[in-house]
Amino acid sequence: MIQLENISKIYDLQEVKITALDNVSFNIDRGEYIAIMGPSGSGKSTMMQILGILDNATNGVYKLEGYDITTLPDKEQARIRNKHFGFIFQSFNLFPELSAVENVMLPMQYAGVPVKKRKERAIYLLNEVGLDHRMNHLPTMLSGGEQQRVAIARALSNEPDLILADEPTGNLPTEKGDEIMDILEKVNNNGVTIVMVTHNPNQGKRAKRIINLRDGRLESSITATGAAYAK
Repeated sequence: MIQLENISKIYDLQEVKITALDNVSFNIDRGEYIAIMGPSGSGKSTMMQILGILDNATNGVYKLEGYDITTLPDKEQARIRNKHFGFIFQSFNLFPELSAVENVMLPMQYAGVPVKKRKERAIYLLNEVGLDHRMNHLPTMLSGGEQQRVAIARALSNEPDLILADEPTGNLPTEKGDEIMDILEKVNNNGVTIVMVTHNPNQGKRAKRIINLRDGRLESSITATGAAYAK
């Protein structure tokens, strides 16, 4: 599905250059559930930005379904993001003036889905994450766990091939975090590829493969069985 070849990201801060990623290469197969882990400053968030085409690598090649997307114009990259990717963030990133159902409908509006169809799908997805009784509530009326459920429903709205989750339980207590992890596992079991950044080793173990980064380099890629994964 995705091939990353010698990806580097260097931030030029005038008097100093910071290497966030240094020649990182690995593949992501369709249907995988991957946890990206590593200490603070290892390049996890930078890798997530590049995977989501929210930032471009300084060097290297990013292939999606065999096509090099690193040189595509911004408009085409945006189309790919909206159509094929779903995003879940630690801070939820919901629009406070929109209800739960309206937040879930929004990506479908950008994709040109007719109003009736996008509302039907938003209602269906909120039912799937257990929020059928809260769909007309504003984010401020929802708990943190409920807001993250809305964010998951929103990420699924355009039927993405890949979900990118950046510390999806970071702002939640353990019990609520476990509920979110259960939902992500269900999503993956339904065939959606998931790449998750986490600092939580217990959550990392729930993935099918763990990619460890350290100092911007790929340290290891290990399957759930403990076997090293060939890139």
